Amino acid sequence: MEFVGTFWALVPPIVAIVLALITKETYSSLFIGIVVGALLLAQFNPINTLNYVVCGTIGEGDDAMGLGFLNAISDPWNAGIFVFLVILGIMVALVNAAGGSAAFGKWAAAHIKTRVGAQLATFLLGVLIFIDDYFNCLTVGAVMRPVSDSQHISRAKLSYIIDATAAPICMIAPISSWAAAVSATAADLDTGVTGIQLFVQAIPYNFYSLLTIAFVIGLCILQFDYGPMAKAELAAYRDGKLGSLGEEDVLESNKASLLDMLLPVIALIVFCLIGMMYVGGFWDADADGFHSLATSLADTDASVGLPWGSLVALILTFIYLLCRRVINFKDATDCIVNGFKAMVPAMLILTFALTLKLATTALGADAYVAGLMENAAASLYSMLPAIIFLVAVGLAFATGTSWGTFGILIPIVLPIFTNAPELLTVGISACLAGAVCGDHCSPISDTTIMASAGANVNHIEHVSTQLPYALTVAGISFVCFVIAGFVRNWVISLAIGIVLVAVTLIVLKKTIGSKVAREYQEAPENA
Repeated sequence: MEFVGTFWALVPPIVAIVLALITKETYSSLFIGIVVGALLLAQFNPINTLNYVVCGTIGEGDDAMGLGFLNAISDPWNAGIFVFLVILGIMVALVNAAGGSAAFGKWAAAHIKTRVGAQLATFLLGVLIFIDDYFNCLTVGAVMRPVSDSQHISRAKLSYIIDATAAPICMIAPISSWAAAVSATAADLDTGVTGIQLFVQAIPYNFYSLLTIAFVIGLCILQFDYGPMAKAELAAYRDGKLGSLGEEDVLESNKASLLDMLLPVIALIVFCLIGMMYVGGFWDADADGFHSLATSLADTDASVGLPWGSLVALILTFIYLLCRRVINFKDATDCIVNGFKAMVPAMLILTFALTLKLATTALGADAYVAGLMENAAASLYSMLPAIIFLVAVGLAFATGTSWGTFGILIPIVLPIFTNAPELLTVGISACLAGAVCGDHCSPISDTTIMASAGANVNHIEHVSTQLPYALTVAGISFVCFVIAGFVRNWVISLAIGIVLVAVTLIVLKKTIGSKVAREYQEAPENA
């Protein structure tokens, strides 16, 4: 087909993203992107276009690929994530109805008395929950919403901190579902090291992830914002308009205590980790004994392990809260419906995004990008890491998937550096960093959607307020990869990157941030 493997493969996601940013409306923008992709695949045949939107198949035999909404929903991986979302929604509704959220909010209000403290506490919790990005987004959002609300922090800012400590943290954590995905991608390639060793070696050069951490800490300490985020923060601070989607009434109970919030969250973390280890075969004895933790996480299936663990945690939470008599049986069972309803917007957006990804994949976006990479490899060898970073950012932004991006690019990148092994680690790091960056920016990224759901904020507001921050770090990361391509020393490159982050934040605060600072000083805090 004439459109496959060409620039046209990137047109559907570009259309969806541009429309979403212009109209601030997610569902119709994504749907139009899906229709554009189906039209290109069907070569403008109206009947085939309708088939590809609903439930079509392209190709034959082993190369056959399902398209449309029904195939996106029925995919086992996607179905597992949907189940996990529903269970998390029920868990949040249950803890809220029992008064646990209100009890935690009171405790936080007594101990976290500043906006800086609330933001840094959110950041710290995000760093601690490094096992999986979906789990990170939803758990941190549910736990920290009462804390950020008490300090009049906008939901847009909360969702940015959640998103900045989800994929970027998972991409530099050796024990995470992301490390497992990278290890699996590189496992069968001739690199001379194992997949997990390659991942660990790449961590110091993953400038986007590392500099995002420095950027978030700097923003919190310097206490300023810029771009659309400044407007959202000022509205929250001055007018009390936090930007919540609503339906979040926190129910208080005289019987509830701090443990009614903490124990369910701890159970969720523990059993989700156990679930991923179990599915990955941690307890399966073989000739060499039990599998290691790293091996089991490399072999796990998060779409099975996370629902497995969260279901166990939900059942135990249900029993615990009933035994504590902080909630009756009828109200507890009502949370099943309420929790499901709370997750419907996130599930709808995720369904549209996954359907669009199917169309983009069928149009051969990977083949088009692979061709660009091969052409770039012919010149400016030391500039290749920076070029790889840009290509990965563009592909992840257009397709909304970081896993798919490094899954496509790692097999392409590795052969490029066969004659320059000293650049191999830098090149792989650029691929991983670019995948995270593009995923962080993209409105159709599942992680970005999860961050919006965790903060219960309008998805496009989260994207538009986060984008200037992500692009700022991306620009500095690009400079670091240019430097690393020549000096090939992560200490020097990272040190320069951290200095650039500090200088950039200081300059921004002294210039465009100074006006916002004056407005903060002049505006009485909404109490």
